[in-house]
Amino acid sequence: MADFVDGYWWSNDGLRLHYRDYAGGAGRPPLLCLPGLTRNARDFEDLAGRLAPEWRVIAVDFRGRGDSAYAKDPMSYVPLTYVQDVEALLAELGIDRFVAIGTSLGGLVAMLLAAAARETMVGVVLNDIGPDIDATGLARIRAQVGKGGSFPTWLHAARAVAEAHAAIYPAYGLADWLAMAKRLYRLNAAGRVILDYDQKIAEPFRAPGGDGGIDLWPALDRLAGTPALLLRGALSDVLSAETLGRMGARLPLAEAVTVAAVGHAPALSEPDAIAAIDRLLARVAAAG
Repeated sequence: MADFVDGYWWSNDGLRLHYRDYAGGAGRPPLLCLPGLTRNARDFEDLAGRLAPEWRVIAVDFRGRGDSAYAKDPMSYVPLTYVQDVEALLAELGIDRFVAIGTSLGGLVAMLLAAAARETMVGVVLNDIGPDIDATGLARIRAQVGKGGSFPTWLHAARAVAEAHAAIYPAYGLADWLAMAKRLYRLNAAGRVILDYDQKIAEPFRAPGGDGGIDLWPALDRLAGTPALLLRGALSDVLSAETLGRMGARLPLAEAVTVAAVGHAPALSEPDAIAAIDRLLARVAAAG
């Protein structure tokens, strides 16, 4: 695993938030990695290990996840607040050009960031997410988020992860499930293995209108002049092939890639995903 420094910044409402900073890439825009709903900065360990130090990689823990503080108001666990948090981080670090790599929720945040200030985003990866979310995947996520017990060992946790995600990653073996468990879970003070996020992130997601209600197609259109990579898991129940096609038609500088034999969402360590990310970053580097 590549070396990183733990960094912290403050949100507008006074939360101490965390990111991992993998140094590198002097003169190049950093890669800003934005995780999915129940995930955290550890999801990008493999990507950072491969790309740093050629590129600086900044992997964010959204509020309520990982080493970021939990919000007093659970209704702040919404994309527009995450955007404000990330904007505060960019201002804190003095970053005026970056490549966004957003998985699922992180991709929604990336689209909203582009809507606010597209000129600062010089490249983007939208990983298995689009302006339209399939109802099947949305229902599955809503049923799972905020529910999880504790386990006595990492092996028990890995078996639970495998049971819940076997259809998403059909080729995974025990080592893969253990790695995923150690990204999803943490040890508590009693030595139990528990989910590494505030269970209250589910509250706005399950509230009436919690599936968003925001038309994100105009936000996507703001990326029309930006080099983009649109990734979709071939087995995804969140991003349909039809939506992927519509996205590609609206973004002339985008490459659309379907990652074989995975669902929602590709881990970004699959050969198809690795090659596609490298092609995007080569375009960004060539543009200067």
